[in-house]
Amino acid sequence: MLKLFFIAFLLAVPQVLADGLPDLGDVAQADFSPQMERKLGETIMAQIRRDQSLLNDAELTEYLNNLGYRLVSASPDSRQDFEFFVIKDASLNAFALPGGYIGVHTGLILAAQSESELAAVLGHEIAHVTQRHLARMIEKEKQSMWTSLAAIAVAILASRSNPQMSNAAMATAQATSIQNTLNFTRDHEREADRVGLQIMSQAGFDARGAETFFERLQRATRLYDNNAPDYLRTHPVTSQRIADIQNRLEAIPYRQTLDSFDFHLMRAKLRAMDGTPAQAVAFFEDVLRDHKYAEEAAQHYGLAAALLRQRQYERAEGELARLRKLVPPHPAIESLAAQIKLAAGKPDAALAIYRSAMHDFPDRHPLIYGYAEALLQTRRHGEALKLLASQVQTYPNDVRLYRLQAEAYAAQGKRLLSHQAQGEAYYREGNLSAAIDQLQIAQKSGDGDFYQLSMVEARLRQLRAQDRDNKAKNGGKSQLVEGLKISPAASK
Repeated sequence: MLKLFFIAFLLAVPQVLADGLPDLGDVAQADFSPQMERKLGETIMAQIRRDQSLLNDAELTEYLNNLGYRLVSASPDSRQDFEFFVIKDASLNAFALPGGYIGVHTGLILAAQSESELAAVLGHEIAHVTQRHLARMIEKEKQSMWTSLAAIAVAILASRSNPQMSNAAMATAQATSIQNTLNFTRDHEREADRVGLQIMSQAGFDARGAETFFERLQRATRLYDNNAPDYLRTHPVTSQRIADIQNRLEAIPYRQTLDSFDFHLMRAKLRAMDGTPAQAVAFFEDVLRDHKYAEEAAQHYGLAAALLRQRQYERAEGELARLRKLVPPHPAIESLAAQIKLAAGKPDAALAIYRSAMHDFPDRHPLIYGYAEALLQTRRHGEALKLLASQVQTYPNDVRLYRLQAEAYAAQGKRLLSHQAQGEAYYREGNLSAAIDQLQIAQKSGDGDFYQLSMVEARLRQLRAQDRDNKAKNGGKSQLVEGLKISPAASK
C-alpha cells in the first residue's frame, strides 16, 4: 500500500551534487519561485488535512514545531516559513513537501531513542527544503510535473482504503517514471545529510544522533529485506553513506546533549494513545514496575493519560499526584489534569485548572484550545466566544481558533458568523475555493445584521478578486494543480 511519504518524490535532486552546498542559480528561482512552492505545498496540505491520519493534537504539534524551528533558526539558508505536522502511522517515516511543510509519522517519533536522533531526521528534511531540491527537479521535468503530482496525490489518499484504486491512479500517472523519481539517490541523501549535520550542530544538538539513527536503520534494512520501513525506501541507508556521516562528524566537536522533558513527555503521550486503553495502561504499569525508563515522570504522565482513556479517573488523578512530586508545573501536565476533571464530571474544577495554567503559562496554544473546548463542552458559549475573540486578535492566522469560533457560533444558532469563521479558517489553510464557498453560505444565511452582512460581502469581494488573479496567473485554474481532489470514499 502506498503511504503519504510518496509525496517526498517531489524532493529528488536531478543531478549529482558537488561536495560544497549547491549553487541553485537564478534559473530555479525564475522558473519556480519560493512563492509557487509554498502555494503548491498549501494545495497538497489541503488534501492531507482532510485525511484521518493527520494527528490533530495541539501539544504534539506544538512540540514538533518548537523542535523544528530550533533547527530552522540555525540554518543559514532558511528564507521561508515552515510547518511541521504529525501523521498517525506506526511506520517509520518522515517527508518534506514543497513550501516548507514537513510531516513526521508517530512511528518515527517513538523509534527515536534520543531527541538528537529525532532532530537528525528533521534536519535532513529541512535540508531538502532549504536547498530547493523541488525547484531543481522541476527545471528538469517540468513538462510532466503537474499531471504526475495530481495523480500521485489522489493515489496517496486513495491507498488508505483501496489499494487497487491506488494502483490504477498510479498507472495513469505513468508509474514507472514516478517510481524512478521516488528513489532518492545516494548523492541526494549525502547532500541532505551534510546540510542536516550542520543545522543540528548549530542548533546545539548532538550531531552523532544522525549516526546512531541511520546505523539502526541500516540494521533494519537487513532485517526487513523486501518489507523495509517506508523511510528506508525513500532514504536508502548504505555503508558508504554512514561512513560519509562519520567522516563529517570528525570535524564537529562532541557535544553531550540531554533530551528535553518535552521529548519524553510527548513520546509517553503517543504511547498512551497506542493500542486499546487496557494495553496502554499495562504498558506503563510494566515500565514503571521494572524501572525501564529514561525519565520516570514521563511514564507517570503516560499512565495517567492511559487511565483517562480507560475512564479510571481516580487512579489517573493519583498518578498525576505522584507526577507533580517529581517535576515542577508543566502546561501539558496541567492540561491533562483539567481533561481528567472534565471527564470525571467536575467542569468547574477543570475550568479552574485551565485558568490557572493559562496564567502561569501564557501564550501556550494547547491550553488556549483546551480551555475553549472545555467552555464549549460545558455549553458556556458566550465565555468561549469572548476568549476566542481576544485570541484571534493576538493570533490572527491561527486556524484552530477560527474553527472553535465557528463551532461556538453554530451552537448559538448564528449561521452567518459560523460560516464566516469557517471561511477564515479555510483561507488560512490555503483553500481559497472552500473559503469563498463558506462566505457565500454566510451571505445567504439571512440571520446577520447589516454590519455583519456588509463585512461578509466585503470579504467575499476581496477573496473573489484574489481568485480571479490566481486564475489569470495559472492559465484559468484556481489552484496550481487542477483536479487535486478526491472522493469522500477515497479518504476514509
